[in-house]
Amino acid sequence: MSRITAQQIRAAAKGPVNESNMKSVLVSLDRYGDDFGMNRLHRLVQYLAQLMHESGDFRYDREIWGPTPAQKRYDTRTDLGNTPAVDGDGKKYAGRGPIQLTGADNVKAFHDWCDDRGLNPPNFVANPDLINTDPWEGLSALYYWDTHNLNRWADQGDIETITKRINGGMNGFADRVDHLARLSLVVLGYAPDAIRQFQSASGLSADGDIGPKTRAALHKALLAADGVPMAAAGIMAAPVVEEKAVVPQAVEGVVKKKFSLLGWVGSAFGGGGGLGLAALTGFDWRALLVIIVAGLAVAIGGLVLRHYIIAAIKDIRSAVES
Repeated sequence: MSRITAQQIRAAAKGPVNESNMKSVLVSLDRYGDDFGMNRLHRLVQYLAQLMHESGDFRYDREIWGPTPAQKRYDTRTDLGNTPAVDGDGKKYAGRGPIQLTGADNVKAFHDWCDDRGLNPPNFVANPDLINTDPWEGLSALYYWDTHNLNRWADQGDIETITKRINGGMNGFADRVDHLARLSLVVLGYAPDAIRQFQSASGLSADGDIGPKTRAALHKALLAADGVPMAAAGIMAAPVVEEKAVVPQAVEGVVKKKFSLLGWVGSAFGGGGGLGLAALTGFDWRALLVIIVAGLAVAIGGLVLRHYIIAAIKDIRSAVES
């Protein structure tokens, strides 16, 4: 099984880590990681990068309670399984573990998940603080990762979807990407801030930007380091989002002028659902010429046929009237 060590996590972190909290995560990975597919570097890097963001590099394993106005509303959050009464449920079931498991329903679901796997969990519903004991602390993050099917998106290098499924939005996305890059670089043998060096070695522009192309290259490198073929088990590189080219207005005007004839032909015999200018784009000029001639022939033939039909109708009408 592929491993990421405590030393590598310390090197990738942006500040001091809480050794006890980090150890809880690594203990659970060591004991149960294989059961949940956490035996690949690219999955582990995505997983740990998210946890490092959520927990402040493992400095926190519980939600800091103010209470803030939002935390006060936890007390009556029935969508989280808390009671509608102001009875302290909000604080009791505040976030715990490296991924901040929150709410009575989520705590119960975690207990049931552990129980279904024969792990003999304690009663987290009665005492949620037990989540922050070993091996449950690290397991709470594995539970969330497993039940949200996040290995699927890790296999594609898709940190955007992973972030949305953990956060419900894109809060802290830049920091999540930064943690992903730093940990990936350390695991691949670079310094945590050597993104330009990695880009140069990968044939990319060394701009220091951890954009889609760089993330795709990091993903590919992690797969290679783990001996996983790119096509194996549906694993793909992260999709690369290309920027749309901006065409200067002067150039656009010349192009429109040159293709105005094509636009006229397309409108003449293509109509709203037929062959339009967009369909002709990229054709060979000889093929375009054939299409234009054929279109003109059809148009002229139609006019001639229309003339004869009208003449015939007039003759018939004259005969009838006489």
